[in-house]
Amino acid sequence: MTGKLIYVDMDDVLCETAANLCRLAEREFGRHVEYEDVFAFDLQKVFALSDDEMRRFMIASHAPGALLTHPVTPGAPDALRALRDAGHSVDIVTGRPAYAHGDTERWLAAAGIGDFPVTYVDKYGRDKSYAHNEGDPPTVKLDELLARKFDVVIDDSPQILELLSGWKDTRILVFSRPWNASFALSANMTRVGGWRDILAALL
Repeated sequence: MTGKLIYVDMDDVLCETAANLCRLAEREFGRHVEYEDVFAFDLQKVFALSDDEMRRFMIASHAPGALLTHPVTPGAPDALRALRDAGHSVDIVTGRPAYAHGDTERWLAAAGIGDFPVTYVDKYGRDKSYAHNEGDPPTVKLDELLARKFDVVIDDSPQILELLSGWKDTRILVFSRPWNASFALSANMTRVGGWRDILAALL
């Protein structure tokens, strides 16, 4: 398998976002939920937050410097470089708001993967609720993303995986997380436990 275009999600694929957000929910709202008990991708439901609390939670989670505290997912930087060295093109595709671009770039640089391209996609219909600043990179609409062609996708979100199940010619690697444990895989999907499994599947 050579020369493929690979879509790599960022949060909870390249970095340990949910574990950090569990700590944030406890610190800011007194909601204690163990990482292993994050049963759904909908964090408002997981942490039992009101609409106003959820709005404040999202602001706090994307505040300057907050994203820089997310630990690197073990093996991710070395794996991305190995995939590129093998002749693949790797695109980081994230549902983060584009205003988080600065911290995202700094995080990637600190992890040693700052030279990989990043595409910001309004994966969850939230873009209109975010502030936009001059100089922010463009945000791609979800239907525009779905019109693109990737050979391989690596993602953890059940909502996105459900949409991608129709990409019959695309190999989809489902990065195992508590919130996707019960997700029913389609024929083009394989569950992976981490970056070692990903490299074993693709190299």
